[in-house]
Amino acid sequence: MSIKYKFPKNFWWGSAASATQMEGAGREDDKGLSIWDLWYEKEPNRFFQGISSEVASDFYHRYKEDIKLMKEIGHNSFRFSISWSRLIPDGTGRINEKAVEFYNNVINELIKNNIEPFVTLYHFDMPLEMQYKGGWESREVVDAYGEYAKTCFKLFGDRVKVWITHNEPIVPVEGGYLHDFHYPNIVDFKRGIQVGFNTMVSHCKAVKEFKSLNIQNGKIGVVLNLTPSYPRSSNIADLEAANIADLIYNRSFLEPVVKGEYPKELIQLFKENDLLPCVENGDKELIKNNLVDFLGVNYYMPRRVKAKENMPNPNAPMMPETFFDNYEMPGRKMNVYRGWEIYEKGIYDIMINLKNNYGNIECYVSENGMGVENEERFIKDGIIDDSYRIDFVKEHLKWLHKSIQEGCNVKGYHMWTFIDSWSWSNAYKNRYGFVQLDLKTQKRTLKKSAYWIKEVSKNNGF
Repeated sequence: MSIKYKFPKNFWWGSAASATQMEGAGREDDKGLSIWDLWYEKEPNRFFQGISSEVASDFYHRYKEDIKLMKEIGHNSFRFSISWSRLIPDGTGRINEKAVEFYNNVINELIKNNIEPFVTLYHFDMPLEMQYKGGWESREVVDAYGEYAKTCFKLFGDRVKVWITHNEPIVPVEGGYLHDFHYPNIVDFKRGIQVGFNTMVSHCKAVKEFKSLNIQNGKIGVVLNLTPSYPRSSNIADLEAANIADLIYNRSFLEPVVKGEYPKELIQLFKENDLLPCVENGDKELIKNNLVDFLGVNYYMPRRVKAKENMPNPNAPMMPETFFDNYEMPGRKMNVYRGWEIYEKGIYDIMINLKNNYGNIECYVSENGMGVENEERFIKDGIIDDSYRIDFVKEHLKWLHKSIQEGCNVKGYHMWTFIDSWSWSNAYKNRYGFVQLDLKTQKRTLKKSAYWIKEVSKNNGF
């Protein structure tokens, strides 16, 4: 078989997951509760078919079996997150030794199977005790996160060399403070901006702790969901709308982590609309002096925008969409199950932007994937024939390959996700895994895409 798309030597092939979405054992072994446990207790109807994250895919008990499968399908790397509330049940203070044992076992098992562990410190799962103090609105919580990060580096940094502070830090802002799809379900743009800023400070505190420890061959980064903002047309008002969307959703995190400062245009926009966050002494220096070593890039779909059609209601809460309207491009290619546009070239555009405007920083695709409902419909000869997922990944990889050919500093590709995982309020509505999960029996079955990615990884291309 000839390989048309060959990837660089030592390319990372694997997948990504998070603690809440796969671990299960939600109330076992002294684990503290997180905001997801509280929200489920309060509003179980918000979760698809009323399914909580308490069992998920039971990685807590089945990690050996799962890691063996990862190896079998060609993973040489795997990103997972540590649950802050499992490791430090109250968010600060006492460390849970059972959690230390579990994460040590997972890390050691991965390494034993020649799979590089990539560890995320925070993936949307605020410990409940920390939420009671205000979550990311509270500087006390920001400081506690810095201590939690230091604890993780000291416990696991002898073996874990790739660290990620936050996964998609804009999502808790969007979900928790704008669009009501994460706890604490507050709709307040200004408080959301404070949350975003405080999260950035927490990120920099973790980077600072990491660098002070001089972990041999270690590097630290952040995972951002960089969603290109495409204007409807080249009309000046459409271009400006796309620029504002890009400032708010992309550059608000990208510039401080890579360049050490916020875009002046963004500061001006927030100033004009009385949205600036409270900044404390030392914050600016902290951000300036603690840049990332690499970026993880999550990409699922593009953002298309146009100039406002109507004046916003003066009494409605201010939102990012106060400044632009979303645009539905006619004839766009869709993942009909998720209601998301499929635009493979977006991944190339992101990488070219990082090359041209962000010093060609080392990066890798940390998530990309396709959620589909009722995949059991596609069972052939006992396995799910998810050729649509293979096509989705293949087309994205072609554009990624093109970006590498043009000099972009891309080191790997991780799909979301290894096994069908519990997905926040969507629970198991959309399936994303290389591996099918039977919710009743917890049986694991490889899908067609698992066999395909195994070959891609073996050949370092396709």
